[in-house]
Amino acid sequence: MTQMIYREFLQYLEDFSYHEETDLFSTLRKTKIEYINTAENNHIPRYTNEFWTSKQRQASSIHEISYRACFKPQLPGFFINRLTKTGDIVYDPFAGRGTTIIESALTGRNVISNDINPLSAILSRARLFVPDMANLKKRLDEIPIIEGIESDINLSMFFHEKTLTEILSLRAYLNPPLSPFQKGDFIDLEEVDEWIRMVATNRLTGHSNGFFSVYTLPPNQAVSPENQRKINEKRNQKPEYRDTKKIILKKTKDLIKNLNPDQIKKLRDIGDQSVFLNKDARLTDEIKDNTIQLTVTSPPFLDVVQYTNDNWMRCWFNGIDASEIEKKITMSKKLNDWCDVMSDVFKQLFRITKPDGYVAFEVGEVRGGTIKLDEYVVDIGINQGFVCEGIMINEQSFTKTANIWGIDNNDKGTNSNRIVIFNKLGGKW
Repeated sequence: MTQMIYREFLQYLEDFSYHEETDLFSTLRKTKIEYINTAENNHIPRYTNEFWTSKQRQASSIHEISYRACFKPQLPGFFINRLTKTGDIVYDPFAGRGTTIIESALTGRNVISNDINPLSAILSRARLFVPDMANLKKRLDEIPIIEGIESDINLSMFFHEKTLTEILSLRAYLNPPLSPFQKGDFIDLEEVDEWIRMVATNRLTGHSNGFFSVYTLPPNQAVSPENQRKINEKRNQKPEYRDTKKIILKKTKDLIKNLNPDQIKKLRDIGDQSVFLNKDARLTDEIKDNTIQLTVTSPPFLDVVQYTNDNWMRCWFNGIDASEIEKKITMSKKLNDWCDVMSDVFKQLFRITKPDGYVAFEVGEVRGGTIKLDEYVVDIGINQGFVCEGIMINEQSFTKTANIWGIDNNDKGTNSNRIVIFNKLGGKW
């Protein structure tokens, strides 16, 4: 699909009508358009509709990696398909689990990924290089089990003794500084090893037998050892043996189940020229001026999500100092501090965005909707030189099931995305 010019895109939003194809009795839902005035008196249109849902277009199975506070693949897909063409560069300065990166690669767009947390590259880059199942099984069988290996922290409340031995052996194999034998540096890991690292990192803890651990919180939230003891006592459970190699193979099959050979090749072709940075999003000088066609991202929202607390075990497994990462992640508690950080981010975004390129900046809702970050972002982007084309709200109706259980997700803000859309007009540069 050729990229739309921005007026065509705005017209698309205005004319868009949503219809749930699976419901014969549903009616067309037209876009609601209203205008708001920001704190700095910018008069901006706001478009509200159900622009995408998981029912409209099922996302690729390769996305199914758990990570706290990540958006659905349909969000970046909406902008990628309409505002870029094959070969364009798509960027995400707060890449997280890599949703924007993977969705872009699947459609033949080149990618630049950045995140201050090195877990982001571990979880996303490997998925650009899908391994052959036979080679994966062979490599897993080659990884030696180190009998008697000991953990530097007590994890007995999470894992069976035999499972923990397998995890520690994997950890030693993938992280040579932690290993009693030498294998090379992390950057020299072969593609199949990076895939194993990615899947194992994702399978450490969870709430089914598809994870290495006993029953615990969902995999995007790592509970503390103390709280896991309480969970075990409450459920009268103790860790049972889980075969880590079988779990890695099963998760791999799930991840690639709807990928065809052409898609796997496309991912690899993009992967070969992809760029993964581990920087503060304000300091990405490696990215050249006027090169990015589209940025789709979602930054940390004030102090809403404790990324390090949720990822302490993943960091441990990968030999990452979680406390050092925590110091670097932007977790501003005060709105003014958050806005100052985002202003510097937008300064970088304006520099690297191509004339007539776009930024789609998703900020969701925080603190019950009492703080409207999207309106603050409007002023920030305009002050750095962008033209703000509007705020787009993708608002999904909560399901009948949610009503039955007494859950009103819309009231809690969990069923809406607020995306501020910017354009860098050619004449502005």
